Amino acid sequence: MTDVIELTIEKLRAMLEAGETTSYELVQTYMQRVAAIDKSGPSLNSVLELNPDALFIAAAMDRERAKGKLRSPLHGVPVLLKDNINTADKLRTTGGSLALADNFAPYDATVAAKLRAAGMIILGKTNMTEFANFMAYHMKNGYSSRGGQVVSAYNPIGDVSGSSSGSAVAVSANLCTVAVGTETDGSILSPSFNNSIVGIKPTMGLVSRFGILPICSAQDTAGPMGRTVADAAALLNIMVGGDENDPATWCLEDKIPADYTAFLRKDGLRGLRVGINRGYYDSLTEERKGLCEEAFRIIESCGAELVDGVDLPRLRIDEPIMRYEFKKCLDQYLSTVNTKCRSMKDIINFFADHQKEGLKYGMEHFIDAEFGTSGNCTDPEYIRTRLEALRLSQKEGLDKAMDENGLDVLVCPGSCDYAPVSGYPGIGVPAGYDSQGLPYGIVFIGRAFSEPLLIGAAYAYEQASKKRRAPSWGDLR
Repeated sequence: MTDVIELTIEKLRAMLEAGETTSYELVQTYMQRVAAIDKSGPSLNSVLELNPDALFIAAAMDRERAKGKLRSPLHGVPVLLKDNINTADKLRTTGGSLALADNFAPYDATVAAKLRAAGMIILGKTNMTEFANFMAYHMKNGYSSRGGQVVSAYNPIGDVSGSSSGSAVAVSANLCTVAVGTETDGSILSPSFNNSIVGIKPTMGLVSRFGILPICSAQDTAGPMGRTVADAAALLNIMVGGDENDPATWCLEDKIPADYTAFLRKDGLRGLRVGINRGYYDSLTEERKGLCEEAFRIIESCGAELVDGVDLPRLRIDEPIMRYEFKKCLDQYLSTVNTKCRSMKDIINFFADHQKEGLKYGMEHFIDAEFGTSGNCTDPEYIRTRLEALRLSQKEGLDKAMDENGLDVLVCPGSCDYAPVSGYPGIGVPAGYDSQGLPYGIVFIGRAFSEPLLIGAAYAYEQASKKRRAPSWGDLR
């Protein structure tokens, strides 16, 4: 079997080209690791289901390679998708919920279609915080009624964060080459640095949301997750592009470079003015503060000029936006698939009839959205908050902070809610581990469509710091 431990896309491509492995062997190896690590042994519970056709698809991609046909640089590379992304195959799309356990989507999400067209192998679906952590007020990160609890690959006591918990843990535990997550408010970035991987939350509109089980149009997006900046950038290449089914992507062709991996430069921080945001330090342990301070010193050693005091406060303003858009967006999505639950109200009724198995943490967000909003997005609070959030996060938030301080990039310890609310991009990168072996990280944030700059900066830091290490379970690795 192929040794997949910390196997990068660059190394995998070289092995495939040299005939040292095949996509078929690779899928077999990942399937064995799911059995040994995810469903037994450490029992991480990050993979919700595997694609029974994955081996057939892998064999087909190998035959195409043998004939000299390569669909993309990621031809034959296995990928896991979060369980809220439609795939028109033998995989369900449930958002981790028993309420949608019968949902075999009749169409691919645009992201899934792009992966297939690129010759990637959809290996399966990952577990997640149910309904992208917008179901109950106190839902535990990584828990779903359909999949149970995702477990940290580094220490079972660890918080895997959410809601792309399964995608992050599966990547970190080397159960796949790369994975796709989704984010509304930190759900790519936070699981990434909490599981010692790299996640890219793209600028709103770079990646289509069509066919993805939603929370709200204002902030939802999908993004790549990998063990390295290079792998995440390579997957981003496949995912981006316009889509007539998603207005956020319209007319953005001139914002997308030919190849995001072209910006992987070891000197990507040299000469940049990098703002340091310690505005969230009050919530960090001393150990995590220490990890972040070391990261800042490494960034400076890479030739960046640090600008202290760019301490943006928390921007907890977007909950009403999610609440008011949730019903409309979810009902529209449910009208396009074949599940018995055709509306948010149907889901509420389902849980009322299945409280023991389905309502471990409650469903307050569903109740609030169904009975406390019009579902029409005409509510005055919604309109006021939607516009205020854009103003506070963009013009009076990130734009102002970067303009007044002459910044190229802003670096935050852990997640920063300005990125999802504004729709601006962010990249989460590992910064080390605490005394319990639990990972933590930093996030590079930039202006809209500054992914090339952020990729260069994150790559330079990653190469200088080398903080990522694979989890280990003795002989299992």
